[in-house]
Amino acid sequence: MAGQAAESAPRVTITYCTQCSWLLRASWMASELLSTFGSDLASVTLVPGTGGEFTIDVDGARIWDRRSDGGFPDAAQLKRLVRDAALPDWRLGHGEQAD
Repeated sequence: MAGQAAESAPRVTITYCTQCSWLLRASWMASELLSTFGSDLASVTLVPGTGGEFTIDVDGARIWDRRSDGGFPDAAQLKRLVRDAALPDWRLGHGEQAD
């Protein structure tokens, strides 16, 4: 049963620019997601890229692009984006505002 849950759990991919030295930022974001969502995520994968690329995808769907979204998301924004894309019933806790 745990294998089935892992197979259906969301997969996050963070592609970062090696030329821009954004590995630390990407790994920090991955750590934030893993510490928040834990085993509710199947994986958080870091993918080296070039040319100023910094994108975040959930199950292949782009949720953040540094170029079009204007920079980088902060931790709270990143968690909301992942939750909204993949785990809509997941509560983020006291930092989340009521609708």
